Amino acid sequence: MGEGFHILKLEHIGIAVRSIAEQGRVWQTMLGLNMEGIKELPEQKIKVAIFRIGELHIELIEPMDESSPVYHFIEKRGGGLHHLCFEVDDIETALAHLKRGGAHLIDERPRPGAWAKKIAFIHPRSMGGVLIELCEH
Repeated sequence: MGEGFHILKLEHIGIAVRSIAEQGRVWQTMLGLNMEGIKELPEQKIKVAIFRIGELHIELIEPMDESSPVYHFIEKRGGGLHHLCFEVDDIETALAHLKRGGAHLIDERPRPGAWAKKIAFIHPRSMGGVLIELCEH
């Protein structure tokens, strides 16, 4: 629990994939999950597909082109776990608290996310090698 903000829940798990069409079929066939939709985020150079499991959801993240950070992630590490996203009650307060604590923030200010919320990322070097996204609905 942070100073002046609270983590409400694990909101989603982001999975980097080369192809939503291919991997989406795998998630649907193997696990019986339904894809709720796909959204393009040209400013982030990604497409995102969502699969809901109760209150949690899985996001399959496909790079739109070779300039996408997700493309570089896949080239370097292969597809797979990309990030964990925690919903917070006050993202601005959370970012200020993390910055005061010495965290390396990728986003010092929130930006729009895939599903009409504010998001910001904490660099993996501050979180034991795991990319963390914060979101506020």
